[in-house]
Amino acid sequence: MQARSYSSEGIILGRASYSEADRIISLFSKDYGKITLLAKGVRKLKSRKRGHIEVFNRIKFSAARGKGLDILTEAEEIESYRKIRSSLQKVSLAYYFTEIVARTAHDNEVNREIYGLLCLYLKRMESEHSLKKFRLAFVTELLIRLGYWPQNKPLSSPDILLEEVMERKPNSLRVGRQMLS
Repeated sequence: MQARSYSSEGIILGRASYSEADRIISLFSKDYGKITLLAKGVRKLKSRKRGHIEVFNRIKFSAARGKGLDILTEAEEIESYRKIRSSLQKVSLAYYFTEIVARTAHDNEVNREIYGLLCLYLKRMESEHSLKKFRLAFVTELLIRLGYWPQNKPLSSPDILLEEVMERKPNSLRVGRQMLS
């Protein structure tokens, strides 16, 4: 039997407004994989969780099992990657990273390697200057860790393989490629 509540840390992959004051957030957690939570009341100005659940923030969270979606009960920012947020190109790339992780990860499938990879690359992006090579390195590492490419074999076109895995082009790639070229 599953516990009624659980805690972990995770990176916010995306969010969508829901009803008047709520948001649905998607996050990749260290201990539970990709999960979707209902954050009640976070769109209200007085919400304490409001600033903590921005896209690509790394947070410590608690949630309670719900009948449909699980409910976010607590959220505390661990890392907001402020240096990324000061550069439009880096923000675009961070959205790209979160989008491809969201599209390649399966719901509730724990993968600490992917979680660690995403944390590492977001942290390194703060001081990175060669974003085009950096993006390709992330895609290659992700494909290797997901088992779509062997570890020691060079990958000449990671974008093509990624599109095959995702079965479509990433939405954020169009913007990102323009910004990184």
